[in-house]
Amino acid sequence: MNSSRGGASGQLARTGQYLALICYLVFLAFPLFWLISTAFKSPQELGSVNPTWLPQHPSLDSFTAAFEQQPLARSALNSLIVAGCAAAVSVSIAVPAAYAMVRYRSPVSKAATGWILVSQMFPFVLVIIPLFLVLKSFHLINSLTGLVLVYVVWNLPFALWMLQGYVRAVPASLEEAAAIDGCGRFRTLVSVVFPLLTPGLVATVMFSFVTAWNEFFFALVLLKSPEKQTMSVILTHFIGAEGAADLGPLAAAAVMATLPSLLFFSLLQRRLVSGIMSGAVKG
Repeated sequence: MNSSRGGASGQLARTGQYLALICYLVFLAFPLFWLISTAFKSPQELGSVNPTWLPQHPSLDSFTAAFEQQPLARSALNSLIVAGCAAAVSVSIAVPAAYAMVRYRSPVSKAATGWILVSQMFPFVLVIIPLFLVLKSFHLINSLTGLVLVYVVWNLPFALWMLQGYVRAVPASLEEAAAIDGCGRFRTLVSVVFPLLTPGLVATVMFSFVTAWNEFFFALVLLKSPEKQTMSVILTHFIGAEGAADLGPLAAAAVMATLPSLLFFSLLQRRLVSGIMSGAVKG
């Protein structure tokens, strides 16, 4: 009797968890659904006082207007260059730094850990003026190179924090066994440690890329020329001076700005899963 009650209560708890998960997924997916629906609506449907859930007459007019009004292709290329370079440089610096901070404990590594925590507390507004002056002295204002450097510095603390946890999960005994077998330090890192860090590397690259792709404040302040502005800044050009938004083209441009992040995540997700499975087998 008690076992049957326990089974029923357990089933009820699982059902509640699934319902909560479904509600959460709907909550997350609804804005994207409404954005895509708005992007494919015709101008007549967008002006209707009774909006529909789905476009009654799907149209690409909003996408055509978005490309005609703003240089979306150029801004997407700028965002891709900046986000890709920022992610690559951040991870390239964070991997050896995280390994050194974990394996070689010293006052320097402890100070670096403290710096990571403190740096995450700084708001953007607090650092933008000194950052602007520093970049101006190096002639990096209105430059994609300057923006990449800013994103690398801003992403690096969190990238280090993420990778430290993955490095700690790699048993030091594996490195000792490789050393006994005659592997040098570099060979051990490349052949033993780095393959086990694949899930952490993929997660860090995804975080760095998406953060740089979606960032708005630094790009708005540091980039002035329209041909150098990123996608997030170009989206604001669809809003008029009085706050009136050109809803159709804005939704279409927002869909195109969202797609690269989704594609990038879907491509790297396989590497993330395969890296986890590979690390489980090798560990």
